[in-house]
Amino acid sequence: MTTRNFLLLLITGVSVVALVVLIARFKLPSFIALVLASLGVGLCSGAGPLDTTRSFAEGVGAVLGSIAMVIALGALLGGILAATGGAEQIAFTLIRAFHERWTPWAVAFAGFIVGLPVFFGVGLVLLAPVVFTIARQARMPVMRLGLPLVAGLSVAHGLAPPHPGPIAAVQFLKADVGKTLFYSVLIGLPTVLLCGPLLGGFLARQQKQQPEETAQSEKAPTNKRSLSAVPALVIILLPVLLMLIATIAGLTLTKSDTWRSYIDFAGNPTVAMLIAVLVAFGLAVAVCEFDWPQLAKIAEESLAPVATILLVVGAGGGFSRVLVNSGAGDALADFAKQCKISPLLLGWVAAALVRLATGSATVAISTASAGPCAR
Repeated sequence: MTTRNFLLLLITGVSVVALVVLIARFKLPSFIALVLASLGVGLCSGAGPLDTTRSFAEGVGAVLGSIAMVIALGALLGGILAATGGAEQIAFTLIRAFHERWTPWAVAFAGFIVGLPVFFGVGLVLLAPVVFTIARQARMPVMRLGLPLVAGLSVAHGLAPPHPGPIAAVQFLKADVGKTLFYSVLIGLPTVLLCGPLLGGFLARQQKQQPEETAQSEKAPTNKRSLSAVPALVIILLPVLLMLIATIAGLTLTKSDTWRSYIDFAGNPTVAMLIAVLVAFGLAVAVCEFDWPQLAKIAEESLAPVATILLVVGAGGGFSRVLVNSGAGDALADFAKQCKISPLLLGWVAAALVRLATGSATVAISTASAGPCAR
């Protein structure tokens, strides 16, 4: 390893540690910490002030230009499902379809399905009353059902587009959104079904917790009618199916095929999410008797948290571009080759450490995909 590469690796490592310390210890906003880490890497690597700021701006623009609308539309879709009661209906329907013995598995599956379009925090607030109600009715410890719910929501939030972390990783690593969705379900769903119910059952037995007697009451929807489970499920799966169809078409159809361009258009992440949002709007008006001022208020409330997320993802894009332009990305790639370290393992370790230190999946995924996996 050359002296130059060693110094670049040292600078990158120090920047990641500083990033974690600024967020975890000093409670600095994540996007500000990412900006400082980016500028620090650029200046210390000898890129120069102007080149550093130019690289950072280019990275921010490249990332947000392709994923900002997807994240915003995903947040809006989750807000509509929450306001119409569709998320709770899916959970109750899935749980009631299973025998009481399999209730934890049904809760885990419901958490994963609802978690596809809904942010983790929103999904937890929506479905926690459902878990308390089911636990009281079935006389089960809350831990037995709560952990499967958290597992389902967490895996969906960390693996599946249109959540900001996975979308950022797709952009950084130049991945295919449709394939990412397919693999997130293929890997994530078994993980949820095994880890959530099994670990929840083990911990519940260790604690010997009594069933919850005083559960929270189920939150009544503010609209006149709730959206039933079937249309709510259609809303959730519609963008997923459109993107998967586009991926399959890309593998089976030639570019000269007449329908290929239309399928690719409908399967574009932004278009697919827009179609799902429009369908959700229509169902909210037709079924739940919402008016347009109510929908406008839902949109305003749903999009408010997106600003911080976009700043974090954009700063992560700037961090990635600074690493690549400064040569740190190549140094990391050479180090991984020389030490015969799998890029998957390197990225996983980096993401796990940042997640444990900061508590943010979005920051962890953005940092790992922009840093160790940048090349």
